[in-house]
Amino acid sequence: MRTRDEYHDVDLAALAFWARAADERLAVFARLRTYNRPVFVKEQRVPFVRSGRGFYALVRHADVVHASRNAKVFSSEPAATSPEPPPWVVLLFGRPMVNMDDPRHARLRRIVSRSFTPRRLALIDEHIAATAAAIVDDVLDRGSGDFVADVAARLPIRVICAMMGIPERDHAKVAACVDAMTEYSGVRGDVARLRTLRLLAGNVKAILVLHRLVARLGRERRRRPADDLVSALVNADVDDERLSLRELGAFFDLLLVAGNETTRNALAHGLKLFTDHPDQRALLMADFDGRIGGAIEEIVRYVSPIIQFRRTLTCDYEMNGQSYRKGDKVVLFYLSANRDEDVFVDPDVFDIRRDPNPHVGFGGPGPHLCLGANLARRELTAMFRELFARVPGIRATGEPEPLLSGFDNGIKQLSYEI
Repeated sequence: MRTRDEYHDVDLAALAFWARAADERLAVFARLRTYNRPVFVKEQRVPFVRSGRGFYALVRHADVVHASRNAKVFSSEPAATSPEPPPWVVLLFGRPMVNMDDPRHARLRRIVSRSFTPRRLALIDEHIAATAAAIVDDVLDRGSGDFVADVAARLPIRVICAMMGIPERDHAKVAACVDAMTEYSGVRGDVARLRTLRLLAGNVKAILVLHRLVARLGRERRRRPADDLVSALVNADVDDERLSLRELGAFFDLLLVAGNETTRNALAHGLKLFTDHPDQRALLMADFDGRIGGAIEEIVRYVSPIIQFRRTLTCDYEMNGQSYRKGDKVVLFYLSANRDEDVFVDPDVFDIRRDPNPHVGFGGPGPHLCLGANLARRELTAMFRELFARVPGIRATGEPEPLLSGFDNGIKQLSYEI
């Protein structure tokens, strides 16, 4: 075991690190997992963004799981995202559920969970299947193009907007806002400082547009409820609980970023993986229904669509040889935990037969396990079913263009042909 004193050559909070090749970044995390305790990463100050002195990087599977299960010690407040938003953003737009602890978090999660009735889930499944089929119709007409624009980005936005009752005329606006909200997310450094004002302005504008859109819809659904998720969320439910319009806006932000990006990233990376690993593609196509569940879990493990989340210590605590003080920050690097050699045999091998597969690609176990995980699984299953049944020769061509982010393991563009 090596000591963390040997670690001085990489900054996990800097844009330059996340601009490096994926294999290089994974090699750094593999080295960090050999240290005797978590390393401390200093954070440079960025104008108009709340900055602390830095964070401890939790890179081992055991540490990520432990912190996830112990939410009373490892708090999601004031923010689970990096960098932390300034207080005025919370005052203006509200606090999303991902940045809450119980009991507020439990109350909102309960309201949202109750809205997913068996009937609504059945309608969602029908819409997902129909949307996937329509998208593949377009793929067959085109023959080639950008898989992200043609497929991966279209499915989750259409599904989420349909669930919420967002009119189709607003879908393109919603998609553009999501892109603005995730650009350069989770990084700091010289480039980030130079772009802070522009990016902050763009992010705030995107949030404002989305909140206005969904608040307008929420007021309409209070007067005239419809069979959609917004109606269920803003009207009294069990125990007379409902979301306020500001809570609705914050939930919509979370659903769009978490629900959209997970599916979008997994679809794009999935096509590339099945192109590069024809043996795994053959396994899936030989027994789609029997293999698709394992394939989705392995894609999510291998890719880690959401790279990390942040926690704040609520008390003094000791874990993995490190003594933490109340107020210290830690970052849970799911990307690293999902390649932990102590948990996964041959972690750098893509194998849809992997069993067990205790990945943390949907977040670690505990109260903050991704609420949209099953929706993402439904979407991925439907889309891969349509693609491999109707376009069995579809393949990625060339290398993907990655999104520059330390939070969102996204692909901006991926060429394909059928």
